[in-house]
Amino acid sequence: MIIGVPREIHRLEHRVGLTPFAVSQLCAEGHTVYVESGAGNEAYFTDGDFRDAGAQIVYGPEEPYHRADLVCRVSRPSTQELDLLKPGGVITAFQHLAVIPRENLDRFMELGLTLIGYEVMEDEAGDFPILNPFSEMAGRMAIPLASYYLQAENGGRGILIGNVPGVPPATVLILGAGTVGTAAARSALGHGAHVLVVDDDMANIRTLSRELIGRPHTTIATEERLARYSQIADVIIGAVLIPGQRAPFLVTEEMVKNMKQGSVILDISIDQGGCVETSRPTTLDRPTFVQHGVVHYCVGNMTANVPRTASRVLTNVALPHVKALAQKGIAEALKADLPLSRGVFLYRGEMVHQGLGDHFGIPAKPLNDLLN
Repeated sequence: MIIGVPREIHRLEHRVGLTPFAVSQLCAEGHTVYVESGAGNEAYFTDGDFRDAGAQIVYGPEEPYHRADLVCRVSRPSTQELDLLKPGGVITAFQHLAVIPRENLDRFMELGLTLIGYEVMEDEAGDFPILNPFSEMAGRMAIPLASYYLQAENGGRGILIGNVPGVPPATVLILGAGTVGTAAARSALGHGAHVLVVDDDMANIRTLSRELIGRPHTTIATEERLARYSQIADVIIGAVLIPGQRAPFLVTEEMVKNMKQGSVILDISIDQGGCVETSRPTTLDRPTFVQHGVVHYCVGNMTANVPRTASRVLTNVALPHVKALAQKGIAEALKADLPLSRGVFLYRGEMVHQGLGDHFGIPAKPLNDLLN
């Protein structure tokens, strides 16, 4: 199979869809990999590294799409790239399609694309083999970032997140007890913070409590509790995920108005629309804004700031599925690989993901019916 790796053009996206190691593995199995020149530079993977791994370096954005049967990206194609897409192409990426303009989705369908979303690939145990490592990275990054923005010179209320003898620690409220929430809670506890975790799923709360030996305070999320806890929080971390769908607003604008001046919100759910009503997407070079006296950090691609680590992690978890697509062909791989099949949003232009279809009002067809 011919595989294309384009250079990501989303602003401040520093990661790359496949590393030289992945390329070497695919080329060793007889596949051809075209890598756009400069695709890995910001993660410190040079064209020479890719060439040594067996890739063919191409020098225009069209070539990785039009030559390839399968395109491996980090994030979904942007509006500017719509005209580059090959009709009938297959693209793997973190798609986050619930937050794109409807006209972009219509274009993807018109082109007959197959779009596989890393963020919704799910195995038999209900785990997300590609999303989870990125969620854990984001959770680990959250507390150092919160500590930074709590400092007075960075707009915060001038407090240390951890415990100092004689002074109570900061209170960290975490919305969601999944992978992001658990990693953030572990980090916050390690810094000595007072940690509250809310979720609407008791199974998630039990799992987090077992992993962290019951040290965080946990409770079922209700509007009344969120209103009360947000008033005492120095930091709120939004870690809500409904796979393939827009995140719900758990923290209303009225709750934000009642928060402490100089407190900090990190809405890690922002790539699915955000779970705080006042959130809006920010970028790595302008990561925060202040509204109602509260610092908001809403960077959707926060792991792009550690691109070498993130790109290597993506290779580790995505490569087995990319190999399956390359070895078996798209249809047979989807039949044989459960996480891949559950990751399909569009198959040859047809909507197959129920949650995304409901969001846009498009009837979804069973993937198996289209494969048979």
